[in-house]
Amino acid sequence: MSVGTVSPGPARRTARALGRALHLPFTGTARGIRKATHAHGAGESGLGKLIELHAVNGAGDVMITVALASTVFFSVPTDEARGRVALYLAITMAPFTLLAPVIGPLLDRLPHGRRAAMAGAMLARALLALVLSGAVVTGGVELYPAALGVLVASKAYGVVRSAVVPRLLPPGFSLVKANSRVTLGGLLATAVAAPAGAGLQALGPRWPLYGAFVIFVSGMFLSFSLPRKVDSSKGESKALLAADEEHLHLHARARAADDTTRGKRMGLRTVGPAVTHALGANAALRCLSGFLIFFLAFLLREHPLAGQSAAVSLGIVGVSAGAGNALGTAVGAWLKSRAPELIIVTVVAVVLGVAVMATLFFGAVGVACLGACAGFAQALSKLSLDALLQRDVPEQVRTSAFARSETLLQVAWVIGGGVGIALPLVGTLGMSVAAGIVAVGWLSTVRGLLASSRRGGSRRARVV
Repeated sequence: MSVGTVSPGPARRTARALGRALHLPFTGTARGIRKATHAHGAGESGLGKLIELHAVNGAGDVMITVALASTVFFSVPTDEARGRVALYLAITMAPFTLLAPVIGPLLDRLPHGRRAAMAGAMLARALLALVLSGAVVTGGVELYPAALGVLVASKAYGVVRSAVVPRLLPPGFSLVKANSRVTLGGLLATAVAAPAGAGLQALGPRWPLYGAFVIFVSGMFLSFSLPRKVDSSKGESKALLAADEEHLHLHARARAADDTTRGKRMGLRTVGPAVTHALGANAALRCLSGFLIFFLAFLLREHPLAGQSAAVSLGIVGVSAGAGNALGTAVGAWLKSRAPELIIVTVVAVVLGVAVMATLFFGAVGVACLGACAGFAQALSKLSLDALLQRDVPEQVRTSAFARSETLLQVAWVIGGGVGIALPLVGTLGMSVAAGIVAVGWLSTVRGLLASSRRGGSRRARVV
């Protein structure tokens, strides 16, 4: 055999080996991710695909955040930026707030409602990312409505995603475990996408937004890969976010005539006192989150932490909050559903104490600690609320209860953000308002949560 016929063999083998070596990190990583997200029956139930979709959602959001970090907050004077953000927050979020009570029932009546809604939220952000890619260079007036439109779509996705989780539980899985996996997937994707976005930002302000466009388009297609059962409302009923018999009887009288004419027996569905008090505490923490995001964004731009630039100051607080959120999610998954009422009471009390200390000793350490504690408490108390929803709310109304509770939490976030924009940029004043927000939520719910804990909670909620 001649040399000419022998030499291509080793060359091809070398090329294939080199190709496998270069390809292995990507295929190996992909297989590892798929194995982790589809473990313990999550692949068969469809939960694994939701975890991957939420990771895509987090990665796309952080790309847009990186692109806007030096544009929305730093390119115009503070007072002008606050005015624009406040105006567009009112214009874009007010309709969402007003329509929130009907979003869940409307989606239940649409064919492919939940998957289409999630895909629509992804597509909207993909298109808005393209709009922003031009606005960040030209500084056009479309910058702020597009940026806040992304925020609205992200919140709408969050509402629908909460309603989808109960439909995708593998056998033996708790809602706490499922939601912690979904949340951790999003946090890990955010941690990976953030440096990638910073690298794209170094190429130019448009590039992270191009990256966000690609990510959200892939998320749109991934939304439709979820099982069809997430669209079905078969066996589901509408939950009533009420705690006591008075609410039940008022609700019954309001609909008794209509139900009688239909020849159907009225189904009264209350989530119970433990859930309503837990929801109130979570709303206070979500309100605090919205407040801190907007207030500190402008405060630290105008008055950076000692010895730091505005960008570094915001980065310190952002990393602290993200680390606290990740730790809270991990702790929640470890605690599972143990004493959820006591967990909520405890973590909110800790946040209140830290907020008071941040008010008395305002400074870099206090602000960073408050951000970390707020993130930790928000994650852990939300998982505790999930545990109460699974424990006290019957399965046929659980999906509705999740969607309605998440809508209420999103509205609380909007309210907190509005307060944060309107408040004068005085550090001690802001921290005292933060403490007040937490105090109102804690003091109004602590008695009910402790009473529910002593009773051990209702093991089965009433469906009359």
